[in-house]
Amino acid sequence: MANRHKLEGLFFVSPFIIGTALFFLYPIYQSIRLSFGYVVDIVGFNVRWVGIENYVHVLLMDTEFMPIFLEVVQTTLIRVPLVVIFAILIAIMINQNIKARGFFRTVFFIPFLLGTGVVMDQILIQGVDEQVLSIADGLIPYNLLFYLGSDVAEMIMEFFSMLVQVLWSTGVPILLFLSGLQSISDALYESADIDGATAWEKFWKITIPMISPTMLLVIVYSIVDSFTHARNPMLELIQERAFYNIWFHRAAAMGWVYFTFILLLLVIVFVVLRAYIESGSSEYNHKRKVKRG
Repeated sequence: MANRHKLEGLFFVSPFIIGTALFFLYPIYQSIRLSFGYVVDIVGFNVRWVGIENYVHVLLMDTEFMPIFLEVVQTTLIRVPLVVIFAILIAIMINQNIKARGFFRTVFFIPFLLGTGVVMDQILIQGVDEQVLSIADGLIPYNLLFYLGSDVAEMIMEFFSMLVQVLWSTGVPILLFLSGLQSISDALYESADIDGATAWEKFWKITIPMISPTMLLVIVYSIVDSFTHARNPMLELIQERAFYNIWFHRAAAMGWVYFTFILLLLVIVFVVLRAYIESGSSEYNHKRKVKRG
């Protein structure tokens, strides 16, 4: 029976394995080869080995890479917490017993279907994210913005502009949080009500600990989504180096530096949050044993 389940699992993941072998392994090999080499003949794609010269140039000599890289990291550090917060709040609201609950779930997921990749790029080119600034003008008096100064006003406008993109990116996180919320037993909330717990206490003592594995998945997904966003300036720089400047070797080195940072960040986030989840689970089991005793 165990072998049968293994074969069934292998059958379902076989398209991913075959697709990876056919379409990813060779490009990855060529990308690594380019990052340590120099294209001598672009027609025959002959590459001459230069060692870490491309990486040294990218990290120490390229005047655009590091500023753009730091800008992308800063944007991600702001965007990911906003995505997680808005996603969990919206998921909790549409998880309530309200009318047209299925309609609201569909509405929040539609932007993910319509606004990914090239489609999202074209939408942003049309200035959809900037149209929200007219709403900001109505919420914040012009005299107050003038008093705060141009720097603060620009920061507020950038926040509202980012808010549109954040809400546009919450489709998948909302669905993930919904699945986590629906897996929580109602008996836990009923017991908390009997003990006189408030809604705030139930949120922090029951909801958050129970959906912490889902939250880990959402955070990892949001980080990857932010670093691979359609209008990510780092990806635009890599494309410019490769296809405008015809510096395939420099673009490959940039890509691998960028990928390595993302991978290390994901490992750190996963390890830290996983340790937090396990410690919370151990504390919860300990309290249950004490209560039973």
